[in-house]
Amino acid sequence: MTPFSEEAIKIMQSIPKGKVATYGQIAILAGNQRAARRISHLIHTCSKKYKLPWHRIVNIQGKISLKDEKFEIQYELLKAEGIEFGIGNAIDLKKFGF
Repeated sequence: MTPFSEEAIKIMQSIPKGKVATYGQIAILAGNQRAARRISHLIHTCSKKYKLPWHRIVNIQGKISLKDEKFEIQYELLKAEGIEFGIGNAIDLKKFGF
């Protein structure tokens, strides 16, 4: 595993309940501002192994990027943590951002 991936995993693991982070934010904090898609890949391949709070990661607009059933699962998990959704199911990143 690369140092970037290791750092990104640590950052994702540190997102507290009731907060969200964006793919790009995690990439920047891990040291590569152009690696938002790499964060998505890490979530898909490492969530179970590293117990990543994948549901706390949203896009830059504060929206869930997943579709259909997966959208509903993430939406419900975030609501259960007290995350509020506004117009267009967007999360206020100033209020709920990591």
